[in-house]
Amino acid sequence: MPTGTPDVLLRTEGRAGFVTLNRPRAINALTHAMVLAVDGALTEWEHDPEITTVVIEGAGERGLCAGGDIRAIHEDARAGGSASAAFWRDEYRLNARIARYPKPYVALMDGIVMGGGVGVSAHGSVRVVTERSKVAMPETGIGFVPDVGGTYLLGRAPGELGTHLALTGGVVGAADALLTGLADHFVPSTELTALARDLTLLPAAEAVARHTATPPPGVLAEQRQWIDACYGAEDVETVVERLFDIGDPAAKEAATTLLAKSPTALKATLAAIRRARGLGTLEEVLDLEFRASCAALTTPDLVEGIRAQVVDKDRDPRWTPPTLAEVTAADVARYFTAPPRGDLGLAATAPADTLPTAADRDARDRA
Repeated sequence: MPTGTPDVLLRTEGRAGFVTLNRPRAINALTHAMVLAVDGALTEWEHDPEITTVVIEGAGERGLCAGGDIRAIHEDARAGGSASAAFWRDEYRLNARIARYPKPYVALMDGIVMGGGVGVSAHGSVRVVTERSKVAMPETGIGFVPDVGGTYLLGRAPGELGTHLALTGGVVGAADALLTGLADHFVPSTELTALARDLTLLPAAEAVARHTATPPPGVLAEQRQWIDACYGAEDVETVVERLFDIGDPAAKEAATTLLAKSPTALKATLAAIRRARGLGTLEEVLDLEFRASCAALTTPDLVEGIRAQVVDKDRDPRWTPPTLAEVTAADVARYFTAPPRGDLGLAATAPADTLPTAADRDARDRA
């Protein structure tokens, strides 16, 4: 057995290895030690012929994972430290590894799955959501930019749906997670125990097929027309103008949401999504995101955003600068320059081929 920790429980049963994120009071938020423990389990089970499927799940009733430990990031940013960058180096490498893992990697995305939780689930080959799933990349609300491959995933969503979710930090349920490519299968939460049992006995695709159902309706398909029309604009200011002008109440609500986010993070996020679309591999995008994350660590908005949302919880961040018009091109450009301690360098070591397609994953998971 690979070595777990109190916060990452590991067990094997039949043909499956189970990773349970075990910080339920923190909605299983990831620490650096947890990332290393998950990576160690993947290493061990990759070479274990008895294990044909890996399953990741969250302890407790609230969700798989609410993201990274942002209180720790807040403290590190205030101190001008290097712990967050070290955490991201290993976390993003784990995200890339999950995407290329040679065995079925089944993510049970029940409940809250946000930020780093998306990173350890939505890059897997079998991604299961339930009627309780709440999936999001909410980084702009804390002065940050979507990371863990979030811009790769959202940049490949249909039309401008991913841009909408990246900028607003919007939470999606099962149907919309399926529509945007963040998940593959809907399974009722009451079936998860039976699904886990079947994964110990059957090939992953066969086990999941036994429990797949039709999810409750989503909302994004009906909103696609105004989302595409508004978020295709060249800059965030024009996006906001179009949202206010198009005459749809949901669009107006989105505009109001955007104006509450960090202006700098919004502009950096739009630039990151657009750049991610032009890159060929997840590894290249993770390299880009590492630069953006390290840059955000040195900005006042990240410290202020976490303070307002998590530490003091007054929900009244004071952004610097406070308006979109005051964010300069140079402010955005610094998110895409090499950090002082060096780049992540994932793309240089990645295989030359592209990541598996949906058909490739399905064939692997049926093996």
